[in-house]
Amino acid sequence: MSEPGQRSLPQGLTALGYAGLLPFVACVLAIALLEGETRAFAARSLVAYGAVILSFLGAVHWGLVLRQPDAAAPARLAIGVLPSLAGWVALLLPDRYALALLVVAFGGFWLYEHRGVGPALLPPGYLDLRRALSLAVCALLTLGLIALAG
Repeated sequence: MSEPGQRSLPQGLTALGYAGLLPFVACVLAIALLEGETRAFAARSLVAYGAVILSFLGAVHWGLVLRQPDAAAPARLAIGVLPSLAGWVALLLPDRYALALLVVAFGGFWLYEHRGVGPALLPPGYLDLRRALSLAVCALLTLGLIALAG
């Protein structure tokens, strides 16, 4: 049985969305529990995975424009590029700064989707899922940042 608001999503999307949290969890655990080069690799892996997922979120909005172009399409395309740019910059930064940037970028794009776009273009089930996943991702990236500092 699906949760309220989830019915409009394709079958399997919610499960795949939550499964996408597993690399975040694995990297954060590795940062917290391991030492040396393996810990450094886990931190870089967390940054890299965050950058890839962030780019994916921007691509969703390009897909929306391709499917339903309107007068706001140029602005929406430009905004859809911002997550990729933030992810790219994160890959160039030291891990602590990169993780902080990713937290801000995920949170900022979540705000854009919920306040700037909302249910006019995005299904309520998607917005519900994105809220939960964005909160989880921001929490996990913050935990990774805390673990790096410790």
